[in-house]
Amino acid sequence: MKFLIISGLSGAGKSKAAGILEDMNFYCVDNMPVVLIPKFAELCLATRGRYEYVALVTDIRGRESFEDLFRAMDEMQKMGCDSKILYIEASSDTIVKRYKETRRRHPLDQETGNVEDSIRREKELLSPIRERADYIIDTTDFTLSRLQSELYRLFSGKGERKNLDVSVTSFGYKYGIPTNSDLVFDVRFLPNPFYVAELAQLSGLDEPVHNYIFSYSQTKEFLKKLQDMVEYLIPFYIEEGKHSLVISIGCTGGRHRSVAIAEELGCFISSKGYSVKMRHRDIEKHAH
Repeated sequence: MKFLIISGLSGAGKSKAAGILEDMNFYCVDNMPVVLIPKFAELCLATRGRYEYVALVTDIRGRESFEDLFRAMDEMQKMGCDSKILYIEASSDTIVKRYKETRRRHPLDQETGNVEDSIRREKELLSPIRERADYIIDTTDFTLSRLQSELYRLFSGKGERKNLDVSVTSFGYKYGIPTNSDLVFDVRFLPNPFYVAELAQLSGLDEPVHNYIFSYSQTKEFLKKLQDMVEYLIPFYIEEGKHSLVISIGCTGGRHRSVAIAEELGCFISSKGYSVKMRHRDIEKHAH
């Protein structure tokens, strides 16, 4: 079982980080009293895998000694829980700006009287936990999607998480372009098996049609360039926080060329570790 303690400066993005981790199947709890953490860990262990990844947000609101937190983490280690600390911070100017935009009060505002002094005091109070942190993220110049990408990189377990569901759809232009398409490629320039008598009633899923289409050098060259481009683009979609990508391949009727190319592209994307769904929208319709 893995426990991640999320701490850091108020306004730096702890809640947003917890929300993203929740999407990554972490069970998240905000501001749990430190004294309850070991008991909570015991309860999680008793579920036998139901809560495999847990994130606990703790910050200055609790006003508890971080020595108590460190003792709690040591107790969890003895139970066999892998516990780490994620510390989230941002520049003082950035935090001041965020508080002005949201018109919220800093948790230490009553003590200090203004946001700037509150931030300085909070940095002092949190210095022990920052020193012990396993991961430090500075969100000063981060968009939400960049924070998401960084958390996936750190905690997905596979480096940069390939958190993108790709749908590859073949279609016929005569029936219209799929309205949910993100990328559309026209393969009507390729030789058309429809005009070969023994292939007309088959589809791009049939080996004779596939062999015919890929017997031409332009098909092989196009597929290679298409694969290279899609492989290049996908990480940028992930970085921008996109969770799904629809790639549509079109020919005249959506039965031969688009199907064969879509199948090859889908297999290629799957081989790169992404989740791929295939759909041949118009394969059962007449080619012309």
